[in-house]
Amino acid sequence: MQNQAVMPHEQHVDMDQVDVFGFWLYIMTDCVLFGCLFAVFIVLTYQGNTMMAPMLKNYVDLSDVLIETFLLLASNFTFCLASLSLYKNKMMTVQFWLLCTFMLGASFVVMEVTEFAHLAQEGFGWFFNGQASAFYALVGTHGLHVSFGLLWILTLIIQLPLLKNSMHIAKRRMTYLGLFWNFLDIVWIFVFTIVYLMGAS
Repeated sequence: MQNQAVMPHEQHVDMDQVDVFGFWLYIMTDCVLFGCLFAVFIVLTYQGNTMMAPMLKNYVDLSDVLIETFLLLASNFTFCLASLSLYKNKMMTVQFWLLCTFMLGASFVVMEVTEFAHLAQEGFGWFFNGQASAFYALVGTHGLHVSFGLLWILTLIIQLPLLKNSMHIAKRRMTYLGLFWNFLDIVWIFVFTIVYLMGAS
């Protein structure tokens, strides 16, 4: 009887461990993906024959990129405020800060899409040379991840009122989302440094 009473708790702990392992496995695969994209961009930028084709540095506006960086870093700050509010059981405040995070992240994506459209219109399309293709693949993949993160945030905003009596689940989902969002910030810092500051300078 005693063993039967302990089994649900043990199963609950085992499921948590499986979830954590699966999530970190996903993050590791994303690290490999972005590592390959960075490697391709570096090789095609510094060793490729791009002298006769349009170059990224001739078209990028670093002031817009700085605004994008500010928006993404600010969204990370508002997400931290949402996480702190969750541990204080202030659901309305959590939803407010998550909504702020969503708005900042959505603004980042809109600016990135606008940048792509401007670059293509000015002549730096993805098909012109290897550097252009690597640029769009790397930055576009990051933007796609941010877009999926925005959908995740919206889903969590809707789910939070339904999880009032399941704070363990709510905190776990917020933790996973926070790790994912922090990961995107770290990747963007590398993008900003390698692609824009070094590749476009």
